[in-house]
Amino acid sequence: RQESWLPAVDVFDKKDAVVLKAELAGMDPDDIEIEVEDNVLTIKGERKFEEKVEDERYYRVERRFGSFQRALALPQGVKADEIQAGYEDGILTVTVPKVEEEKPKRIEVKAKKTVETTAAGSED
Repeated sequence: RQESWLPAVDVFDKKDAVVLKAELAGMDPDDIEIEVEDNVLTIKGERKFEEKVEDERYYRVERRFGSFQRALALPQGVKADEIQAGYEDGILTVTVPKVEEEKPKRIEVKAKKTVETTAAGSED
């Protein structure tokens, strides 16, 4: 049965990145698309129903099939152009690196030295 569905998604914060994990078991990575626009990360795709075999008769179908789309707002201070994604054991992991925080920089204050000029022919 084809219909739209929403995969379960976890989003967590690490020191140097925001990480998103989506449960997409049974999908081919080629059927998953990830886009970023205006600081919104969109994951979309389609989980296809297996081909029906002639002698099969389903008593119950609880798994979801069909297309899905999830849009998640990214926090400020991330590098959208450096996002990486991987798919393993049915879990899509999207890593969004954070912009490095500028560390406080100490500025040295230098005393202005007065230049004493002496007349040409100074006394010895």
